[in-house]
Amino acid sequence: MTETQHLEPSEQLHRMLADAPRREIEALLESLSPSELARAVSRLAPADQEHLMVRLRPDDAADLVEHLPAPQAAEIVERLAPPDAARIVHELKSCDQADLIAELPDEGARAILSEMAPLDAAELRALADYAEDSAGGLMVTEYLAFPEDLTVTGVITDLRQRAGKYSDYDVQYAYVVTRRGKLVGVLRLRDLLLAPEQLGIGSVMIRGPKAVPASAGLDELQEFFSRHHFLGVPVVDDVGRLVGVVHRAAVDLARSERSELEHLRAQGIVGGEELRSMPVWRRSRRRLAWLSVNVVLNLFAAGVIAAYQETLQAAITLAVFLPIISDMSGCSGNQAVAVTMRELSLGVVQPRDLGRVLWAEARVGLINGVVLGVLVALLAWLWKGNVYLGLVVGAALALNTVVAVSIGGTVPLLLRRLGRDPALASGPLLTTVTDMCGFFLTLAFAAAVLSRLV
Repeated sequence: MTETQHLEPSEQLHRMLADAPRREIEALLESLSPSELARAVSRLAPADQEHLMVRLRPDDAADLVEHLPAPQAAEIVERLAPPDAARIVHELKSCDQADLIAELPDEGARAILSEMAPLDAAELRALADYAEDSAGGLMVTEYLAFPEDLTVTGVITDLRQRAGKYSDYDVQYAYVVTRRGKLVGVLRLRDLLLAPEQLGIGSVMIRGPKAVPASAGLDELQEFFSRHHFLGVPVVDDVGRLVGVVHRAAVDLARSERSELEHLRAQGIVGGEELRSMPVWRRSRRRLAWLSVNVVLNLFAAGVIAAYQETLQAAITLAVFLPIISDMSGCSGNQAVAVTMRELSLGVVQPRDLGRVLWAEARVGLINGVVLGVLVALLAWLWKGNVYLGLVVGAALALNTVVAVSIGGTVPLLLRRLGRDPALASGPLLTTVTDMCGFFLTLAFAAAVLSRLV
């Protein structure tokens, strides 16, 4: 066993970067799983991360970048000298290039693009202009396309002569275009190999292939792939020119990432993905953006308690049940939020389904509210021996559960209709309203039968 084999991978990398041959560093990286690789690189000092990227060949450095979380990869690439960064970016797939450039500050992105070939830089700028969750943002530009007047022999000859370039392409299908790039057909390579050599590919291709516009959103792409069992779909611009291909796997990954991001936002992590390798002030600022708003919203709930101070002082036992009612109703509302967010991501519901969702959730809320209300009422009665106390807290919990579930199910739809982020705003709104309503119902009912409680 060598001296470094018992060390953590990050420590091994740190020591090897000083004087070990590049092939030994590459062997260590190849021996690590994707998760181990990401962890090892994240634990390196910034100077070591930069040194690692420079020591590796550009294609190996690009492979490493693809295994890192996007924010971390962007931070490392941003610290590199523009020529070194450009060489690495050049080796990435087109969709990964666009994602990385989009993560970088404008100044850093411009510096890298200025080091690339003008044609490559122009193409990358065009890709980066597409919305991240659109067909244009998810597509790759590495695909096979041939003019429709080419013969079978011409296509096969091209494939052989450019085998090195096409080795990383998805070569199950080729696309047929006019001389101006307009998509007119799709060519299965099996059909190509079995066709007579001198036959034009226009006679072999499948005409009128299905395609999606570059502006198609993630929901539209999900719906497309749910209806068609394709591995990929061509992407066309406004005039029907072929500009890329979106793979089903890319759409599935984007859907998963969106769900994770929505979950983070619902938990108060705003501004994108957070990693503990990020600067502490940036992480703090992102969290405070939500927490500071939540402080203001909770003042409204506190105001309800202040308005009923005399009732609360006269029946101090109610203070024990206020957080129970608030928390139980909030849990019920969060369940409804989660279901609506999931259905929105799957495209099952749209903002126009507000009435249907409200009716469905109100019925569930009524059943669950009655059951929970009866349980809490019985506990309050058995504890204090006061049936009126049980009726007050049980009725408040039952009604507040109906309110919370109804709000939780519908607010994300309302926010989506208004163009707001439903994941970010649903949580604070639900918490504030359920607290206010729960406190109000409990204290208002108590005030009505105060003489029976004290």
